[in-house]
Amino acid sequence: MILMKKINILVVGLLLVFNAQSQNIDKLIKEKEVRRIETILAADDMQGRRTFTPGIEKAAAFIADEFKATGLQTLNNSGSYLQSFAMVRTKFLGTSGSFDGTAIDKKDIIVVTTQASISINETSGFEKIIIGKTANLMSEARKLAGLKKNALVIVDTSFAKTFSGLTRLKSNLFKSDKSVIFVLSATNPTSYSFEAKHEITEMPLANVVGVLPGKSRPDEIVIFSGHYDHLGITSKDRNGNVLTDSIFNGANDDAAGTTAMMVLAKYFKALGNNERTLVFAAFTAEEVGGFGATYFSNQFDPAKVIAMFNLEMIGSESKWGKNSAFITGYEKTDMGKILQANLEGTDFTFYPDPYPAQNLFYRSDNATLARLGVPAHTISTTKIDTDPYYHKATDEIGTIDIDNMTRIIKAIALSARGIVSGKDTPTRVNTADLK
Repeated sequence: MILMKKINILVVGLLLVFNAQSQNIDKLIKEKEVRRIETILAADDMQGRRTFTPGIEKAAAFIADEFKATGLQTLNNSGSYLQSFAMVRTKFLGTSGSFDGTAIDKKDIIVVTTQASISINETSGFEKIIIGKTANLMSEARKLAGLKKNALVIVDTSFAKTFSGLTRLKSNLFKSDKSVIFVLSATNPTSYSFEAKHEITEMPLANVVGVLPGKSRPDEIVIFSGHYDHLGITSKDRNGNVLTDSIFNGANDDAAGTTAMMVLAKYFKALGNNERTLVFAAFTAEEVGGFGATYFSNQFDPAKVIAMFNLEMIGSESKWGKNSAFITGYEKTDMGKILQANLEGTDFTFYPDPYPAQNLFYRSDNATLARLGVPAHTISTTKIDTDPYYHKATDEIGTIDIDNMTRIIKAIALSARGIVSGKDTPTRVNTADLK
C-alpha cells in the first residue's frame, strides 16, 4: 500500500510538471509570433530567397537580427551569425604530368582543386593513395573530394571506362588550399610531377547560425535547423508559358521550417535550462544541392552531435490531419520513440515517413550528419506526393495553416525536452545500412 501511494504521488507529480510545461509553452510560443516571422520570410520583398541574390541576403540579415534579439551566441564566438563560405566553380585550362619521367596522357589525369594553378612533385607532401581493381571507385573518390588533404590517387587501369566520370567531382567545391590528383595508371611511381591550371570563380554563401551554450554538458550538441533559401523569381514555367505571379515565395518550403527553428530558439532561450548546447541553423543553398548543410555539418565532430531536428515544410496538415507530423528515417534510430514518449498526455502524434518511395531521408539537410551516424531526422507534414503548391509560385503565406503550424512547433519543443536536458540520448544511425 505504501509503495502504491509513492507511485501515485510520483505520477501526480509528473502530471503537474507536464501541465506546468504545457501552460508555460502556451505563453512562450504564440501564434502571433509564428505568423510574424513566417510572413516576413515569405514576403514578396524577399524575392523568393534564391541563392546568390539580394533576396537571400535580406533574409539572412533578418534571421541574424532575430538571433541577436533572442540573445543567442555566435558559433565559436566568431562575432557574426553568418557562417560565410564559398562555393568554387572551376573551368579547366590545362594539365600535364609524368611518372618516373614518362609523360601521362592528359585524358588519364583529373585534378580536383580550387586553386588557379598547382605545380607539385614527389617532394610536395602529397599522400599517395592507390584505388585497386576491387574497390568501389566512385565511393572511394567521393571520400577525397572534400579536399581535406593533398593526395595523389593512382586508379587501377581496370577502371578505364569509368575514370572520366570522376570529372563530376570538380563541380561545386568548397574553397580549400588542398588538391587531389587522380591518375589512371598501372604504375606506382617513385617520382612524379604535375601542373594544372584552372579559371576559378568563387561564389559566396552564408548559413545563419546561433548558439545557446549548454549548462552541464556543453560539449554535447543538439541541432535545430531549416533551410531559408528557395527558388527566387521565374517569369516562365517549364513549358515556356508566362507566369502571372513570378515570385516563388516558398512559404512552406522552407520559410515554415526556418520560422519554427527561430521560434524554438526563442523558447529555449526563455527557459534557460538546456543542459546540452543547442545550435540553431538556417541553411542556404538547399535547393541547389544542399551545400549549406553540407558545409555546416563538416564543421562538427559527429560524435559530439547528439541529435538533429531538421524542420522542413510543416505549414500544412499531414495526411493524418492536425496535431501530427512524420519523421524521416524513423526506423533508423529510436529518436522518434523518444519524442513520442515525451508527448504522452497530449493529442499530438509523430508517425514514420509515409512516403518511402520519395527517399526523403536522403533528400533533405539532415542527410550529411545522418550518413556520419548522427540521429539526424527531418520533421515534416507535407503530402509530398500530392502537394499542390510544392515548387510553385502559389506556395504563399495564404496557404499556410498558422494555427496547426504553431501546434507542431509546441509539440517539437515538448518532445525535445528530454534530449535538450540530457535525460534522453537517441541511438546512432547504423552507417553500414545507409546508401
